[in-house]
Amino acid sequence: MSAAIAIVPHTDAGPRLALVDVRARVEAFVRASRAPNTLRAYRADWGHFTAWCASAGVASLPAAAETVASYLSVMADSGLKAGSVQRRVSAIAAMHRAAGHESPTGTTLVKLTISGIRRALGVRQVGKDPVLTINLAGMCSHLRPGLLGIRDRAILLVGFAGAFRRSELVDLDVEDLQFSADGVKVVIGHSKTDQEGAGQTIGIARGTALCPAAALTAWLQAASITTGPVFRAIKHGKVQSPRLRDRTVALIVKRYAGAAGLDPKKFAGHSLRAGCVTQAAMSGVPEFAIMRQTRHKSSDMLRRYIRDARLFADNASARLGL
Repeated sequence: MSAAIAIVPHTDAGPRLALVDVRARVEAFVRASRAPNTLRAYRADWGHFTAWCASAGVASLPAAAETVASYLSVMADSGLKAGSVQRRVSAIAAMHRAAGHESPTGTTLVKLTISGIRRALGVRQVGKDPVLTINLAGMCSHLRPGLLGIRDRAILLVGFAGAFRRSELVDLDVEDLQFSADGVKVVIGHSKTDQEGAGQTIGIARGTALCPAAALTAWLQAASITTGPVFRAIKHGKVQSPRLRDRTVALIVKRYAGAAGLDPKKFAGHSLRAGCVTQAAMSGVPEFAIMRQTRHKSSDMLRRYIRDARLFADNASARLGL
């Protein structure tokens, strides 16, 4: 990446142009333009592509269209799913653009290869099962003792009621919360649909037996947390300072799904967010109200959950007299 031009003061001739190497700052801002999880995935995918190119004796940067098409074909034949192939394409394109090269992924050859792979493999995504309220009750009846159980209960109930992505959940700070008689107002600084951090605010209403606001209060009090990260690791019975990793949320969901008699392989961190949408749709909550809670910018993904939730509501086959 070339040096950038900056204006610096000059003592005798006024401002003058000087070349200042700001490569490190530019690269830092480029990294900040993507979510951390996306960057990690791109690094892994790019590493795989460059290793494949090295073994094949071809250049990876810039890569020829024939190289990319061959790589994608090999990946598809090796069992990689269509969605994963598309992510490899995105990583290759991003790295070429970042290095100032035209991406070979935009060529006709690569586009046709991708289209053929999608048709051959299919693009249907098999997601994780949603956690419904009845599942949540069963999971919360198997909580671990002590601080772990208090924390895990808050994670499950707040994650579900707030329709949080797991990264959003672990990024919460005490300063983002405002408790009231009605529930908790939560300010979300960054999210998948708010990369620039404009901020989004949601409300989590108080409940009864599975009240998320009460669970959150109980955790903060038991852990003596008054500032900083809300959800933290616990080691040897002591609450740690750093915030919890988002992967831990998925492990917690899997643990309690298994304890409640569910197949843990079918559940993950996203099951809480998907469960909020599905349960709300089953309960007749209007679409606009669900979107306000989930912060979806498009209703396309939301409607997929709603269709699944209402599959047997006013179903045509139920009126066939069978």
